[in-house]
Amino acid sequence: MTWRFVSFLVGQLGAGLLGWWLAGDRAAALGLVVGGVLWLALDSWRGAQMLRWLRQGADFAVLPARGLWGEASSRAQRALRLRELETADARRRLEEFLSAIRTSPNGVVLLDAQGRIEWCNQTAADQFGIDPQRDLMQQVTNLLRDPAFAAYFYSGNFGRDIVIPGPRSLASRPVKLAVHLHPYGEGRKLLLSRDVTVLEQAEAMRRDFVANVSHEIRTPLTVLTGFVETLQTLPLDEEERRRYLVLMAQQAHRMQTLVGDLLTLSRLEGSPLPGAVEWTTVAELMTQCAQEGQALAKAVDKSSQQLRFGAAPAVEIAGSSRELLSALSNLVSNAVRYTPAHGTIEVQWRALADGRGELSVRDSGPGIAPEHLSRLTERFYRVDRSRSRETGGTGLGLAIVKHVVQRHGAELAIDSTPGLGSTFAIRFPASRLRAVVSPATGMPAPPATESLEG
Repeated sequence: MTWRFVSFLVGQLGAGLLGWWLAGDRAAALGLVVGGVLWLALDSWRGAQMLRWLRQGADFAVLPARGLWGEASSRAQRALRLRELETADARRRLEEFLSAIRTSPNGVVLLDAQGRIEWCNQTAADQFGIDPQRDLMQQVTNLLRDPAFAAYFYSGNFGRDIVIPGPRSLASRPVKLAVHLHPYGEGRKLLLSRDVTVLEQAEAMRRDFVANVSHEIRTPLTVLTGFVETLQTLPLDEEERRRYLVLMAQQAHRMQTLVGDLLTLSRLEGSPLPGAVEWTTVAELMTQCAQEGQALAKAVDKSSQQLRFGAAPAVEIAGSSRELLSALSNLVSNAVRYTPAHGTIEVQWRALADGRGELSVRDSGPGIAPEHLSRLTERFYRVDRSRSRETGGTGLGLAIVKHVVQRHGAELAIDSTPGLGSTFAIRFPASRLRAVVSPATGMPAPPATESLEG
């Protein structure tokens, strides 16, 4: 304001002195008037410049340089720059926030007060089968036609989430989505979704596992309880007592085997992967399995089976010898149990062209229908439940084999034809195989030519 007042006085004084110098006293008064008019015109022009700058912004870059209008324009310019910086920062933060939401593994849908879709990320679009562009401003209940979701949406009680099937869910490949609504703003809602298919499957497997274990243990316990009550209440001769005790021992052994298999599975799932420090010869594995298979065949009255083990190669496998023996033993045991008394079981090693090695167990049993092959390694899965119990199996053998195979980086191949038998083959990667070196010559030992047969 001081500069404005001083400039006005200087302008008036200058114009008056100029008029007095040119034409005397009367011209001095006229000079004062002309000076005031010129000062007002210049001031108005500078004010118009600032107003034009405010209206046009960057399109009109000339600003008043001095005086009241210069200071006002300078302050306005600084305020605009600060506002632009704040706006750019807010836009950057918004973009970062939206980018995080877009890449979120959970679905995010913004709904207006009428329940129409205002925005959604790609995860939600994939989960609900909606188009982020085409379905904008569509009623969400028209796109998610699930009765449970509609009831949840209109109830107004959003204190919990609900689980609904995904639009692309199939009986063979179910999809489960957990959705949760969160009110915000003026009647708007935030819809969050996450894929819980794996969790639901795990929970179903847990329930099935508990039910199967309970059932498998309850059956022999019921038999044992009945025999104990019989021994306690009825007068039995020595032969009957001996027969009951034999049956009780069989049921106790069945429970013991089941508990042992459960502990084996637990150990496999909770222990670190086997490394390449321990090496086990294929010949050693085949020899031990031959002994166990022959003993099992006698125990189940199938001594007439032809249990043949091919020539043992001079090859070692890196991994846990206990786990490898457990896997092969389970395959041989299954073959003995399910092959008829006069059937044939062959265990062979074969070197594959790509450097891998295959250890296979082939039987002449009843075979398995194709629809059962993909589920054979599930816990307690049985093709014929009643027949499996007759053979004394626990339903966990192939599950143990699958875990051992995976832990050793190997592959389990199953080939079976109803009426023609089955072949279970474990294919070991070349990185876990090496030739057995003869201590005497330092050269790879020749393969064994003698086969084991029982």
